[in-house]
Amino acid sequence: MLKKIIAVIIVIILSIVLIFFFSKNSNKEKVSKNIKEELKERSYSSNIIENVRYSSNDTNGNKYTITAKEGEIDIKNSNIIYLKKVSAIIELNNSKNIQISSNFGKYNIGNFDTIFTKNVIIKYLQNKINGDYLDFSILRNSMIVSKNVVFTDDANVLKTDAIEINIKTKDTKFFMYDKNNKVSLINKN
Repeated sequence: MLKKIIAVIIVIILSIVLIFFFSKNSNKEKVSKNIKEELKERSYSSNIIENVRYSSNDTNGNKYTITAKEGEIDIKNSNIIYLKKVSAIIELNNSKNIQISSNFGKYNIGNFDTIFTKNVIIKYLQNKINGDYLDFSILRNSMIVSKNVVFTDDANVLKTDAIEINIKTKDTKFFMYDKNNKVSLINKN
């Protein structure tokens, strides 16, 4: 009788091991198949463009040109293109040009609004602004620089949370998000 009980237990254990083994391999095949299908779908739905260049003019005669080493069109919204190694020039009517560069960007082909991110550098006359994030809008006539912002000119270094610039009037506001903190100004001389 003891031999029969041991034999039944061995058969049950073997059955459990075999069921576990086959279900695990079946799941691996399903996961592998899903990954292959997802990769295949991505390769057909990816829209990578090299050496991107867009240019536009506004009603005041200002010209905006943006270039990038690489761009990828958003599959869900074809007006949005994600950019890498970005440069832009804003050629202002009756003023000097503004140069912008960053590691990444998000450009809206429909309204020309651009978000620049990571290592943003803005140059205008003898002024230079460094930051991590720039929201640029032709329609609003504004540039808002934020995150680790440093403004330098010939005589000063200014550290702030954000700088808002009206492109049309050149009015510039420096401000801190926390009203208890103050803008830091260091005179180079």
